[in-house]
Amino acid sequence: MKKVHQNTNKKPKWLKTKITVGSNYKELKTMVKNKNLNTVCEEALCPNIYECWERRSATLMILGDVCTRSCGFCSVITGKPIWDDPKEPLRTAQAVKQMGLKHCVITSVNRDELVDGGAKIWSETVKLTHKLNPECSVEVLIPDMKNKDDSLNIIFKSRPEILGHNMETVPRLYKSVRPQAKYNWSLSVLKKSKKFGLKTKTAFMLGLGETSEEVFELINDIYKTGCDILAIGQYLQPTKQHLPVERFVDPDEFKIYKNYGLELGLKWVESGPLVRSSYKADLQAKMSMS
Repeated sequence: MKKVHQNTNKKPKWLKTKITVGSNYKELKTMVKNKNLNTVCEEALCPNIYECWERRSATLMILGDVCTRSCGFCSVITGKPIWDDPKEPLRTAQAVKQMGLKHCVITSVNRDELVDGGAKIWSETVKLTHKLNPECSVEVLIPDMKNKDDSLNIIFKSRPEILGHNMETVPRLYKSVRPQAKYNWSLSVLKKSKKFGLKTKTAFMLGLGETSEEVFELINDIYKTGCDILAIGQYLQPTKQHLPVERFVDPDEFKIYKNYGLELGLKWVESGPLVRSSYKADLQAKMSMS
């Protein structure tokens, strides 16, 4: 299957989501605002925000809301970060407790201007979240930290139940999709976290111009790292300034990639148009820790 161009002005029916604004969603929305928290659910314009927040599942974002990188797919603001809040780890841990979460997902912007990439804040956040929420499992979705062992090991030693780092796309498209990242850096992060003894997870998008052959090769590379969980979803253009959608991928094609990953030996593959890296994270955590 080769790269296919489609008229992407109109989204297909399988990309429509049901908006449910219930009491749980409203409560989380208010809490996030009042506690001065950042969530990737809002910053990345996630289509599943209503479903997840209604299930009291949210992904918190630490280290501010300004990223030092300019990825072609991401709606998070690019610029010079000024966020400096040493109390953020405690506030995050307290927020998890107030939300009553049994499994929390924490992610961050890239902070390449920091010597450790923000690793110490990461470590403190995980440790305090565990301390204040002993019954809550912690999943982190970290940047590549430029593949620096010192920074990665600081995070690894905080012992999150799941260590996530996203591949995002096939290597050929990195120049436009992730211009400040390197494909081998990301593979290395997954390998190192597995070697450290952590459960690992990654995700990538379809619809950016990749071929099916490249997708199969990417899944192979992910499997070889020892990764446990894979999420595959449809890329959606957040604004006109971001990369265009090359095509909307049919749900049946997502099933092909899911079956391929499971046949290889991946423990869990979540694959579908509306899937995002933290989608059904609580169910994945329960499976991986059982």
